[in-house]
Amino acid sequence: MVHSNQMPIATNSDKIILNSEKDTKEFAKNFSNKVKPNYIVFVYGEMGVGKTTFIKYLVNAFQQKNKVKITEVTSPTFNLLNQYDVNKFVVNHYDLFRLKNDGELKSLGLFEDNLNTITLIEWPEIIKKKPEKLIELFFKYEDDYQKRSVQIKGLKL
Repeated sequence: MVHSNQMPIATNSDKIILNSEKDTKEFAKNFSNKVKPNYIVFVYGEMGVGKTTFIKYLVNAFQQKNKVKITEVTSPTFNLLNQYDVNKFVVNHYDLFRLKNDGELKSLGLFEDNLNTITLIEWPEIIKKKPEKLIELFFKYEDDYQKRSVQIKGLKL
């Protein structure tokens, strides 16, 4: 078991324990040092497990590094996309929870023109064809529901 203050370069078996929101913030900050424009990050996990909290801290870490005003980061559940310009690149934050089939994805252009974009996608299960440069984060509750963990799969950071 690896703790968030050690932020490994992930292998498929790494499990990072997130005991608190502070741990999630630290994980997001460390992750922000590894992920680059043109990467796509699928964020899995049940409701309330911390997906949007992680994304909030990740976007804020990019803003802080690029000397951009820290903004509120919310879930784009109803509008499907929130976009954050962090000076050197853009972060697209999608929430696909309300979509019913992959046909509804076509108009979103999820993987088009990603050169200066980091794409974060909550509820990506509906996507049938996985893109290149994909990182998958699997957030889950541990036994007592107070602790959470994240496993990283895919592209080596």
